[in-house]
Amino acid sequence: MSAARLLSRRDLDFLLYEWLKVGELVQRPRFKDHSRETFDAVLDTYAEFADAELAPLNKRCDREPPQLVGDEVRVLPGQKRAYQALAAAGMLAACHDTELGGMQLPYVIERAGMAFLNAASISTAAYAFLTMANANLLRTYGSVQQIERFVKPMLEGRWTGTMCLSEPNAGSSLADITTRAQRQPDGGYRLFGNKMWISAGDHDLAPNIVHLVLAKVPDANGLMPVGTRGISLFIVPKYLDAGAIRNDVVVAGLNHKMGYRGTPNCMLNFGEGKHRPQARAGAIGELVGAEGQGLVYMFHMMNEARIGVGLGAAALGYTGYLHALDYARNRRQGRLPGQRDPALPPVRLIEHADVRRMLLAQKAWAEGALALVLYAAHLVDERDTAAAAERADAHRMLELLTPIAKSWPSKWALAANDLAIQVHGGYGYTQDFNVEQFYRDNRLNPIHEGTAGIQAIDLLGRKATAEHGRARELLAGRIQATVCRALAQPRLHTHAIMLRAAWAQLEEITAALLGAGDVIARLANAGCYLDAFGHIVVAWLWLEQACTAASAPAVQETDFYRGKLLACEYFFHWELPRIERWLGLLNPIERTPLDAQEDWFG
Repeated sequence: MSAARLLSRRDLDFLLYEWLKVGELVQRPRFKDHSRETFDAVLDTYAEFADAELAPLNKRCDREPPQLVGDEVRVLPGQKRAYQALAAAGMLAACHDTELGGMQLPYVIERAGMAFLNAASISTAAYAFLTMANANLLRTYGSVQQIERFVKPMLEGRWTGTMCLSEPNAGSSLADITTRAQRQPDGGYRLFGNKMWISAGDHDLAPNIVHLVLAKVPDANGLMPVGTRGISLFIVPKYLDAGAIRNDVVVAGLNHKMGYRGTPNCMLNFGEGKHRPQARAGAIGELVGAEGQGLVYMFHMMNEARIGVGLGAAALGYTGYLHALDYARNRRQGRLPGQRDPALPPVRLIEHADVRRMLLAQKAWAEGALALVLYAAHLVDERDTAAAAERADAHRMLELLTPIAKSWPSKWALAANDLAIQVHGGYGYTQDFNVEQFYRDNRLNPIHEGTAGIQAIDLLGRKATAEHGRARELLAGRIQATVCRALAQPRLHTHAIMLRAAWAQLEEITAALLGAGDVIARLANAGCYLDAFGHIVVAWLWLEQACTAASAPAVQETDFYRGKLLACEYFFHWELPRIERWLGLLNPIERTPLDAQEDWFG
């Protein structure tokens, strides 16, 4: 695998500099030491590192997944070397303050770099992804002492981090977790319970692992609080005292997955006393912030992780597309309709119209997904560093788009991987080529960090209605501004009218849904709302890209810009019409799933 088949650097430059105008961020105090040259050097470093260090591991860690040896997890040795090299290159701390060893890079530049790592070996990049999100949460809500003791070692690559939310009987229903944190006379806590689906929950990449664990603190009568408001957040390291003493955390087993096989997915037991037979049982933990605020704090990591999942999905869809494109340009098979002479040489796959259709679909989905997650990452920079008046609006937009940034790439970049296999034909279904692994790895992302159904309920039940729809008003204003720009371009005129009509239709459906008194019925088909909302947002981003491409000087790389305009045209002709079906199921609400009785399923 070469860097050219991981991501398109030309497309990244277009998205970052021509469309998002990321170069203007250097005018802000936090990024004043940077320039276009430093941003380019960073992206070059990520691309070269991904190609040289991570890509060679991708198939190996899939075929040689982590193993549970006794009660310790062992991973592919090359992953440890790659992780330490990644840390040494400063990638874990890239966005952090210089005082923490960081480079104070814009988040959008760091995310673009991480896209290369995800495309090269997503299950190796996952260790960094989790550690960075853990450190970011503690940097925001931890005490000064906790930042010194836990954040710095993680950013330096000496320790790694996880998030421990789900439990065997609770899954995504965090209100039902039963892990308890017992207060101790010394002011500390001891944790007892079981956690499930913990990515990177144990391994030998680093000598210590910092678990962020959700648990409930019993009241004075020993009763556990009910619901999410009673959840607290705790730091529970695998080893205490900088690695000298083993904490009461044990791996109960590994979950064996169809993809993402290079990242161990663990069942963890807290407080069973196995590693501390001479001491009192209970995993020693430190409270983060205040009791009862754990889910509020954890959403900082969860929302970052949701954008990160979207980024990983987009990267896998993108690299699958580039692999399919390369194969279609080189593989010769069949002849075109009308070429009846069997003596004629076979044509390249890309000369067949149906193959070009599949490549266009992949291009529209993969490049659209990457644009979406980079736009979300840019909103993070706006929220954190823009003028005061603009920060609140950036936060509102980010809150609204996070469910889409997670779910849309997870669905449609996966669909791109499906077509990448189809372009390869029978070879695509074999392990001789990479595309079958891309699909298996990507199939986890519609589940990771909240299923599509959870994101749909979050969008329709909360995000779209927050502050009386203020975020939707902001998005509507930005869409209208793009429509006005596009109307000035003759070849984009029809697309502009289609987008304006699609948004008006979504707003009409939203009003009808919010007026429905039956909450269960309103949210029953929320998945259709999410699909339609996401497609309209990505259509908007494609029109944004098309406006940028159409205004580029004619002498510049016309093939690249023509490709952008063509992909936009494909999206509006083939993809945006899908919303008619989805929205048609919402007003009136199609009740078949609601009316289905359990016994009728057979």
